[in-house]
Amino acid sequence: MKNKKALKYAAHFLICSLFLSCSSLSVYDKVYPALVDGKYDSEFPYKSSSLQLEEISNCIKLINSIAFYTSYIFSESSRVLKKELNGLDYDKRAVQQVFFNRTASGTGTVISEDQGSVAVLTVAHIISFPDTIISYFVNPDGTFSQFVQSISIKTKQTNYIPDFPNTGVVQIVLLDKALDIAILGNKYPQNLTINLPVFNYPWGNSTELEWGSFVYVFGFPMNYKMISKGIVSSPGKEKNTFLIDAVFNRGYSGGIVLAVRDGVPNFELVGIVRSVPADYQLSIRPLTKEHDIDFNPMIPYSGEVYVDKEQVLRTGITKVIGIESVKDLLIKNKEELINKGYFFKDIFSSPSQLRLIRTR
Repeated sequence: MKNKKALKYAAHFLICSLFLSCSSLSVYDKVYPALVDGKYDSEFPYKSSSLQLEEISNCIKLINSIAFYTSYIFSESSRVLKKELNGLDYDKRAVQQVFFNRTASGTGTVISEDQGSVAVLTVAHIISFPDTIISYFVNPDGTFSQFVQSISIKTKQTNYIPDFPNTGVVQIVLLDKALDIAILGNKYPQNLTINLPVFNYPWGNSTELEWGSFVYVFGFPMNYKMISKGIVSSPGKEKNTFLIDAVFNRGYSGGIVLAVRDGVPNFELVGIVRSVPADYQLSIRPLTKEHDIDFNPMIPYSGEVYVDKEQVLRTGITKVIGIESVKDLLIKNKEELINKGYFFKDIFSSPSQLRLIRTR
């Protein structure tokens, strides 16, 4: 009798297990109906990929750039015109000489290492400083005069990646201001780059992104390495560009955007962060000096003031350069890059492929 009851319970348990298993599969199919459809995913990843994301993050680098200028300031009575600047002796005509610098920072990704030659992908605007800056006197009615007030000439520029070998200095290998794409690089002794992390995932197709495609974004906002997520909008609206809703801060420019095809960890590089809408606003500020204490808000300020121009970012709308633009630029400049010692073998040998691999 006991054996019959035991068999009865076992059969009941087996039937329930099969039912629950089939129910789970049915629910899974309904929740994830198209995990393997060959398209970029629009759903949040259903399993962990922290190890792969950490591996990718090691390829992401902070780029710092600084440009040094010498500025020559003229008196208004000099009445210097722009057309006269080329043949002008600045040292004699200027009433004052000033030295200053401009700085910028952003994000780069190590995309190639070949026998010590390292290539880093980023955007052009974080390393593009004007060679010459000209300012003009202002007329009483507020319009600009035709007479030059100052000319500032760039004397030196340094681009460096803090955790790169030696001093971290990198050179501009390729620059396209119109596309806002740049390749930085340098050649090091091979023993110094043998363990350098290199991005080794496929290059995808931004043209295959759809409304709602899910993406990861890597970058260095405010000098902190971070990963964020976003949703794609307006895919294909402009040639090789699209929008994402990821929150953007200064330093994210040049960061990479990864889509997922048929579930993690099938990451593909689909673009690099370009810009975010911004407005400028003018504000009056007190003249502060080093070591000044805070102002007492209860006492009216009666000191000197100056006008400050501040950029205000409109976060939540980020423009991304499609990765096809980068690939086309590399192929277009193939000969120049090879002559400089940078070999993107998969790109150059097989244009149909969208992948860069480590060449070791």
